[in-house]
Order: sequence, then C-alpha cells, then structure tokens
Amino acid sequence: MKIKNSLKSLKARDRNNRVVRRKGRVYVINKQNPRYKARQG
Repeated sequence: MKIKNSLKSLKARDRNNRVVRRKGRVYVINKQNPRYKARQG
C-alpha cells in the first residue's frame, strides 16, 4: 500500500479504482487489481 499526499493521480491509473473515506482517512481501493491500494492521512 502506498501512502500519498494526493490520491487524484492514483485514481486515474485504473478504471476500477475507487476513492473511499474510512475513519477520517482516504483510501484508493481496487477489487480487480489490489496493487493499486493507497492511503492518505
């Protein structure tokens, strides 16, 4: 999992990426390809 300041660029890398807020943190998740996981905050 990558920890980034901006997740906007990571979201654009794959069609299945979703930006999700959980417990005050922002995550990028991808069910089809889990290597795109990322966290912010």
